[in-house]
Amino acid sequence: MISIPQAFLKVIVDAAEAAYPQECCGLLVGRNNGAASCVVTRIVESPNIADGPGTDRFEVDPQIRFQLMKELDLPANQEGPRHRILGHYHSHPDHPAQPSETDLKMAYEPDLIWLITSVVTGQATLTTAHTVSADGAQFRQIPLHTTDWHAYPVRTPPGNAAVKS
Repeated sequence: MISIPQAFLKVIVDAAEAAYPQECCGLLVGRNNGAASCVVTRIVESPNIADGPGTDRFEVDPQIRFQLMKELDLPANQEGPRHRILGHYHSHPDHPAQPSETDLKMAYEPDLIWLITSVVTGQATLTTAHTVSADGAQFRQIPLHTTDWHAYPVRTPPGNAAVKS
């Protein structure tokens, strides 16, 4: 399971909508929080530097990732688990919030979480979380929770009254 503050999820959703029809991307930073559970404590946005039009693939700027890795490697001035790169997020313009074949081909680090936001005609519709199997042959969806326990999606559909969760 992955827990993320709703404010961070909103930043990711907003970035996905702003990047449309291209893919947005960035990194998820946090800590393990017990058995098969982690908490996102920070997101780091990145330009999508993938070759091509950027509508069916993403690549986080390696300079941003390496700088973050150096920063996270500094001695911690805190008690508790160290923060690390938990995974990355990206959007799927006009495609489901499910990993694509391209995503599977790019899954070089099986311990990273993949957060995917579907954006249909400029509107984010769903965000899901996934991990890669140990053999790298497939993704599996994992539970995604906001730390303030609001249901996702949090957007009010256009023309409708507020949706209650």
